[in-house]
Amino acid sequence: MASKSFMYAAYEAVQYEMRKHKDMCWLFELTPAVASTPGLPVINLEKEFGRTRVTNTGIDEMWMAGAALGASLVGTPAITYIPYQGSQICFEMIQNHAGKLHHMSGGDATMPAVFIIELSGQSPGFAGQHSDYEADSYYAHIPGVKVVMPSRPYDAKGMMASAIQSPDPVVFLYAAGLRQLSEEVPDEQYTVPLDKAAVRTTGSDLTIVSSGAGMPAVLEAAEQLQKAGMKVEAIDLRSFKPMDTETLVKSVQKTKRLLTFDQSYYTLCPGAEVIARVAENVDGARFKRIAFPDAPPPASPEMFSWMRPNASHIVGAARKLVS
Repeated sequence: MASKSFMYAAYEAVQYEMRKHKDMCWLFELTPAVASTPGLPVINLEKEFGRTRVTNTGIDEMWMAGAALGASLVGTPAITYIPYQGSQICFEMIQNHAGKLHHMSGGDATMPAVFIIELSGQSPGFAGQHSDYEADSYYAHIPGVKVVMPSRPYDAKGMMASAIQSPDPVVFLYAAGLRQLSEEVPDEQYTVPLDKAAVRTTGSDLTIVSSGAGMPAVLEAAEQLQKAGMKVEAIDLRSFKPMDTETLVKSVQKTKRLLTFDQSYYTLCPGAEVIARVAENVDGARFKRIAFPDAPPPASPEMFSWMRPNASHIVGAARKLVS
């Protein structure tokens, strides 16, 4: 076991599966299939497996998604890496084909395809046209695909392995802001379920739910609140579809208070779905959601920082809920 970055851990899972499945392929544009972590061998998928299996397609996200889907339909496991500016362009292929073909074929079609979609996480300086973190809600709305977004390297590796092994298409979202986050990750291959949330801290006063790049702020706020005497249960959603409603309901049945935190847009953000599911199952609970305003992020880092929700917003909302 060694300390590994988020992307190194995810690529390690891909490398293992590509060695196991001799016809498995990787399609990419702009971003080479390379990952590194200090003190460990560089993972270079193109160098190891060759350009026949690791293909630079050129800039055409719709074609990339369609090629990965087509390969998977004939039994070839396929991964396509969609960089931050391409998530909306490939949406139609995933929504209208990957999400429907299994049902339209009467269950005969299986599609072991993984669509890695890089989300800029609404990073300062990217401006509105490249800050598509809200894609989490877009893809979670599609029937027929699984949609996951890990927040730590351990989950990145385990969920990537599970996604590749799944017979159904998986949209694997990751926030670019987590790229260099590191922690101890096993060297051997392992899996993390694609349908389970993770309880990061336990408590009885307040439940806070987030995902992806929102989790560092949640854990920072939870630590502050714990020091102030508030017992916080922080839940990492990890999977948007299928969503682990059972874990969410069980927590709020105990705390009777739910705060959701998203860096995606306020209207129809993942937290809205979390609140709706809990409200259907828990009587007498109080709710609050925090999300990015319904406006494209500005290019100015100063204006962006003013708009983006952070740990201080969580602390303020938590104190109001518990008061």
